[in-house]
Amino acid sequence: MSSALDYDAILAKDGANRLRQGAVLAVIGVGVLAAMWVTGLMDVQRFADAWPAISQLSREMFPPDFSRYEKWLRPLLDTLAMSVAGTALAVTISLPLALLAAGNTTPNGVVYQSARFLLNVLRSIPELIMGILFVAMVGFGALPGVLALGIHSIGMVGKFFAESIEHVDDKPIEAARAAGATPFQVIWHAVLPQVMPQLADTTIYRWEYNFRASTVLGAVGAGGIGFELIAALRVLEYAQVSAILICILACVTVVDAIGASLRRSLK
Repeated sequence: MSSALDYDAILAKDGANRLRQGAVLAVIGVGVLAAMWVTGLMDVQRFADAWPAISQLSREMFPPDFSRYEKWLRPLLDTLAMSVAGTALAVTISLPLALLAAGNTTPNGVVYQSARFLLNVLRSIPELIMGILFVAMVGFGALPGVLALGIHSIGMVGKFFAESIEHVDDKPIEAARAAGATPFQVIWHAVLPQVMPQLADTTIYRWEYNFRASTVLGAVGAGGIGFELIAALRVLEYAQVSAILICILACVTVVDAIGASLRRSLK
């Protein structure tokens, strides 16, 4: 009799959980549909009216015009250099900030909250806005792009680093402290060896993202292939636009392949 009651209780609890999950999914679905409706994504007539413009633009973009490809090589290299330098800047600053923003390595609660707040601030400002600000500060070229990518990336990379640090096994940390290790020795010998694979993965993923983001920064004068793309758009050279986009796609594919290879080699 008791087992039957227990079984009924389990079924009732399972039914309540399913009902709650269904209600949550229904609310999410309503929210998604509302967002699609407000933004016009469900406006079929608008898409139908846009079809002639889409067709004309497609005809103007193909075949791609690669006649100026030699002038795009240096901007592509600049874009690659921007992504590498920006990622290196972000990682250099993110690691100490992450140690302050992780609950198990921060000195106290005030430092923890301050570091978390700083990461939130940096993460909330888009790299495009930072690019505009740094162009105004240091002028045109790759430097404002590097600064924009690096400073914005600190917010995201530091957050991922801090979460990885907070999830380490506490036993090596406690053993190191019991042995009289200094805070730096605890971090160096008990924390970093556990999180290095995660830190490397985050760094590589962020580099891949920064390469794609660096192409957009050319729109605000931060150099790279994005500047050539915007220049072609301004003079309505859509055949060159498609050619530049193909070049960017090829470079993104290569960067992703390099990132995947690095991740395999670091396992």
